[in-house]
Amino acid sequence: MRRPGSWWRRKSAPAKVETYTRWTFHMIAFVEVTAIGLPVLGLLDGWPALWLSLVVCVHAVLCAVTASRALDWICGTREQPVRLLAVLGAVTALIGVGALFLGRHGTGGDDLETGAASLFIGVVCFGAGSIALGIRGRTRMLAIVTGLAVGSVAMSLLVGFPANEAVFTGVVVLLTAGFITFTSALSVWLLKVVYELDEARETRTRLAVAEERLRFGRDLHDVMGRNLAVIALKSELAVQLARRERPEAVDQMIEVQRIARESQREVRDVVRGYREADLGAELLGAQGVLTAAGISCEVTGEAAVGLPGEVQSALGWVVREATTNVLRHGDAGWCGVRVRVGDGCVVLTVENDGVAGGGASEVGAGSGLVGLRERLAAVDGRLEAGVVGTGAGEGWFRVVATVPLPASLPADSGSGAGSGSGAGFVVSEVTS
Repeated sequence: MRRPGSWWRRKSAPAKVETYTRWTFHMIAFVEVTAIGLPVLGLLDGWPALWLSLVVCVHAVLCAVTASRALDWICGTREQPVRLLAVLGAVTALIGVGALFLGRHGTGGDDLETGAASLFIGVVCFGAGSIALGIRGRTRMLAIVTGLAVGSVAMSLLVGFPANEAVFTGVVVLLTAGFITFTSALSVWLLKVVYELDEARETRTRLAVAEERLRFGRDLHDVMGRNLAVIALKSELAVQLARRERPEAVDQMIEVQRIARESQREVRDVVRGYREADLGAELLGAQGVLTAAGISCEVTGEAAVGLPGEVQSALGWVVREATTNVLRHGDAGWCGVRVRVGDGCVVLTVENDGVAGGGASEVGAGSGLVGLRERLAAVDGRLEAGVVGTGAGEGWFRVVATVPLPASLPADSGSGAGSGSGAGFVVSEVTS
């Protein structure tokens, strides 16, 4: 059974911003009904009040649907809702003209005129805000707001309002519609910026992987290029000597065999260097990458000085994989890395306040964690990963790697930063 609010925690940061933006515009439709429709019921009596309130509700629903379709278009999942924008504009114009005519020529007195004026201004301004979501360009938005203000003045004069009242109505429409349109445009801009930042982070991750692959390919080419050329040349020479039944062909093939074995050894060295990771370098790199991504990172514990190379390599890969999970799958604002040497083992703990990788369901299935367990198994280590507890710890994801130390190393070098023979790793905290 899922916990309350788990659907929200599973969303990425851009998805959360998108959901918040959508529900904000849905709430604006609710505000339109409560701010315009309900006062009409209070000012008027009988069927006119009910009909006007129903008109406001229909317009609010149409605004909400238009805003939702426009946001789909902004996010790239739907085409621009041109027809829906045209329908909303026509309905807004009809309701506005009808409200002006009813307020001027109706028989309800001052209450009817006040209610009709509120209905006109509210419908026109909320309609402009929803239409602004479905268009691009500040010039077009400014043209819509200006056109509505000028049109309000013109229609007020045509239905018989005095010039001063018509101008006042136009000014109110200009200011109110301009504010709502600006708010809508700002919300759309923020949503686009969030998605662009998320895409940039994904691009940065892919570029880092591509750069590492290019480095490996370059190193492998440098190692194998010359040796393969020599092998090909000596093999061709051996063929020619063999055809002439010259005994030197055997020597050439022995040399080819030696070069091939040397190439194997050099390739193993390249691969070993590619696979091995230095724990100290990985800790500093993780801190720098997380800080650059806007995540507060705190690294505490002891230095990796004195630890066997294979242990440092295995733990370094744990740091690298955990950092990648925080960047790509989590929604963390803080990440802590702690190294402790004691009781005959070294313990590395990486935790963050976002559920990385979508939660505990991936703990046993994620290829990254499976690979880490295999690396740790080579040094008799173990890996534990999952969501931490409930209550105050809910939503925390923790990865703990434990590796036993050889008997020749000290059993306990202390638990604080700068203590013990292996100490020297400074506790640091960087907040973006």
